[in-house]
Amino acid sequence: MTKTLAETQITTARARSKLGLGVHWRRVDAEAHLGYRKGKRSGIWFVRWRNHHAGANYKQAAVGVANDVNDKVMEGKLTFEQAVTQARDLVNRYRTEAAAQAAGPAPTVRTAVETYIRERNARDSRRAGREVRSDAGHRLRRYVLGQGERGSQGAVEAATLAAVALHALQVDDLLIWRENLPVELKATTKQRLINDLKAGLNAAWPRLSAEQKKLNPAFPSIIKDGFKAERVDDDDEVSVARDNQILTDAQVSKLLRAAREIDGEQGFEGDLYRLVACLAATGARFAQARRMRVGDVQVNEHRLMVPGSYKGRGGNGGSVPFPVGEDIIEVLLQGVLDRPKEAILFERWGYDQEAGTMVWRRSKRGPWKTAELTRPWRSIRERARLPEAIPYALRHSSIVRGLRNRLPIQHVAKLHNTSVKMIERHYARYISTALEDLARAAVVPLVPQHVETVIGCT
Repeated sequence: MTKTLAETQITTARARSKLGLGVHWRRVDAEAHLGYRKGKRSGIWFVRWRNHHAGANYKQAAVGVANDVNDKVMEGKLTFEQAVTQARDLVNRYRTEAAAQAAGPAPTVRTAVETYIRERNARDSRRAGREVRSDAGHRLRRYVLGQGERGSQGAVEAATLAAVALHALQVDDLLIWRENLPVELKATTKQRLINDLKAGLNAAWPRLSAEQKKLNPAFPSIIKDGFKAERVDDDDEVSVARDNQILTDAQVSKLLRAAREIDGEQGFEGDLYRLVACLAATGARFAQARRMRVGDVQVNEHRLMVPGSYKGRGGNGGSVPFPVGEDIIEVLLQGVLDRPKEAILFERWGYDQEAGTMVWRRSKRGPWKTAELTRPWRSIRERARLPEAIPYALRHSSIVRGLRNRLPIQHVAKLHNTSVKMIERHYARYISTALEDLARAAVVPLVPQHVETVIGCT
């Protein structure tokens, strides 16, 4: 290979159609090049980059099939812009891993937690004057590291989080771990566990080498955000139906109107509005709505099939049919037309940052992630002038709406994929009002309208 790269015009489908068979190159950065291999039937994208850890040779990886028909987004094929984005991701991922390996064995969440447990055990032993194991160690082994059979307790597999390298840790890794914690954990136990893991990860940061810190300088903020980020689909047991979270139908309409406006202003192209409309109509948890498929919108029946929650011991118990109005069907219709039934219903555009710049470009569409509703929701509630409203208020309001409309408690619980016990615990006040209204409707006059008094007779 010559020192000067001979670049070819491969940025458009039309330009590529004029090229001869073989490989053509375009520079991605100073030491990485996007390749286009033209064949008799189709073209292929691949990327090569200089491997400084192997005598400055080049490494190479496939990127994907080229869209040689036009320059529009096409499923299964990549335009030039999409290929560049994916090529940069591949190269950056390799460079990060290579730098981590050069700096020594990459520390993981597991190694950080194990070190923290040893330090906690030593501290608690000093305080007790004898060898003891800390409570933190018991919690972290059970819910992070995994453990074998212990007495009557069965073996517990390690959480996926345990294997994540610290330099690659992201906020989503922590949020997913939190979401997968057992629902039967008491709120206080869960918070202690979260505090233990947070302390263990924070303690690992000062011990990392200077080279490893360069790999992920945002590590401290990732730990902070991962454990403090607002949970938009938190457990029923923790979310209490406060009075200011029970919205009237008019207030829900204001939120939907605001969602439609924010959707347009922030370039969501209807993705945000459709999601919020579904949450308002069904009272589904965010985690349930983001698992819905196109086939779950049953247009003719005016019905949505809402997937069961993963919460509770029973796991996902299938889908619950939820009747909705013509207005909701019209809103969702744009998201189901000409799409396969098995496709994820609620998607949005993802964005990738260009390497070494502040420029963000659209990458690809995919399902909503756990914390992605948080930021646009702030704009929605400000626009609707409901500053205290949280996304979970739509669920609270849907449950109370069912109770006020005199639906049986069992039916309300079934529709909202929860238990009668939870309904009775958090919505007792509204149940009492609904039952009183039912009882009042059954009241009938008992005292005669005209009472004739018999004074006596002679």
